[in-house]
Amino acid sequence: MKLPLTWPAAPASSCERSRSPSHLARLAREALIAEAELTPKPGLVDRRSSGSHTDLSLARMMRSAQAIEPYFRKMAEISIGSAPNVELRQNLGAIGRQAERAMYTATEGSNSHKGAIWSLGLLISAAAMQSGTDALHLARIAATIASQEDQYAPVEASHGILVARRYGVAGARHEATTGFPRVTRIGLPILRAKRSAGVPEVSARLDALLGIMSQLTDTCVLYRGGWPALRSVQQGAKAVIAAGGFETAVGRRNFLDLDLRLRALHLSPGGSADLLAATLLLDAIERQAAATAEPEPETLHGND
Repeated sequence: MKLPLTWPAAPASSCERSRSPSHLARLAREALIAEAELTPKPGLVDRRSSGSHTDLSLARMMRSAQAIEPYFRKMAEISIGSAPNVELRQNLGAIGRQAERAMYTATEGSNSHKGAIWSLGLLISAAAMQSGTDALHLARIAATIASQEDQYAPVEASHGILVARRYGVAGARHEATTGFPRVTRIGLPILRAKRSAGVPEVSARLDALLGIMSQLTDTCVLYRGGWPALRSVQQGAKAVIAAGGFETAVGRRNFLDLDLRLRALHLSPGGSADLLAATLLLDAIERQAAATAEPEPETLHGND
């Protein structure tokens, strides 16, 4: 099966077009679809089932990604020629809330991508406002944007914020304001190392997800099961990684144990899934830039 995030090589003259709002929004949509379709995933929606969810399905995730793409484009449009300041942060917040409403309409009230709208929106804004494509640099710009205050943000707290306060942990905002360290230091390095080692793309992406799960204080997991649930998720993910990853026999057995445990406990590492989508987006932006200098098509392939 050919995985999303596929593009033809482009001549150097198309560099500006590759950073156009429409193109960046498309890459963000494809990153969300790639994350949703990645199979199997522990406790998450994939092509097998709805995982630990009762209100989500792959079809709803796909509709959600399609519905919020226009708002990613708007975020990119207002970021061109801008700087990471308070005004931009507030405008991005307003568009993000519009995207959330479109998401809820598309999913009939289910939260499919609220965290991803925040993370990917910041990264799209960073990519649109400057000419660089280095993932670490884009993450740092996104962190500067996220650090600005949005005085128009709703007063009511999200589940993630409530959990962060209750357990005294850093949530999605902290991940963004510190430059997405689980993406730049864990997700991307694992993804690229596995590719370099000849691991199939599906397994490389799964290992990147598991690496993020093993380190992230996922507020989605804390919300559903508290500290025991989070420890179970992290330890289970570490067991797969320690065995050599999903591609090894022991790694797959450990993965199956983790998947069954998360389904039985109704746990879904949604925060980790959002950061995998961010990982795939930054990877796609970098690979698109590299493809402008190559004469051959650049296509990611996976397997079933």
